[in-house]
Amino acid sequence: MTNPMPDQPAPRPAKRRLIVLGAVLVGAVIGFAAVSNMDRLRQQAAPGDPTCAPAIALSKKIEPLARGEVAGLTMARTPLKLPDLAFRDADGQEKKLSDWRGRTVLVNLWATWCVPCRKEMPALNNLETKLGGPDFQVVAINIDTRDAEKPKAFLKDGGLNRLDYFTDTSAKVFQDLKGIGRALGMPTSVLIDGKGCEIATIAGPAEWDSEDAIKLLKAAVKPAAASF
Repeated sequence: MTNPMPDQPAPRPAKRRLIVLGAVLVGAVIGFAAVSNMDRLRQQAAPGDPTCAPAIALSKKIEPLARGEVAGLTMARTPLKLPDLAFRDADGQEKKLSDWRGRTVLVNLWATWCVPCRKEMPALNNLETKLGGPDFQVVAINIDTRDAEKPKAFLKDGGLNRLDYFTDTSAKVFQDLKGIGRALGMPTSVLIDGKGCEIATIAGPAEWDSEDAIKLLKAAVKPAAASF
């Protein structure tokens, strides 16, 4: 008997491979989209400390001023409250970063063995002279782990008498900042608002008493002071 319907030709191997390849590519695109979407959801689920949202707004506002002598500043992008750093004052009394709540603070980590740190200290001293007061303070924390008298002598011999002396001979403050990605080397400075939130960070020295720095810091201090 003759079959009235002729047999359909079998798909060619090349065509079959194209079909399979196309399916694999479609699957890969779908998978990539799913992973990307999960990443976005993960970022939305972890927006940072909400109490630090004003610091981010301030950071964006003053960002155009981060130029010239303070062009190295990295402005905060994610709300971040700093650890409550612990150190000691010149009398050996324990101090914490939270002791400065309500004031804008420039936390600086320095050491006598750090050449850029030593060069930067006069500018920090001048900055404290120009802006230091009830709304702002330079908190320069020495992290020398040997010979506690050496950093004191350095400040005295250099006439750097506007800076209060703070120290952490364990250098834990450096490790605490390193743990949140805010200390990679020395010197390190972090500009913090009155709630303990990061406004900006810089790795390395800056001319803190320059016109560029003073203008930026004044812009950072006034809004923060008005909110407390």
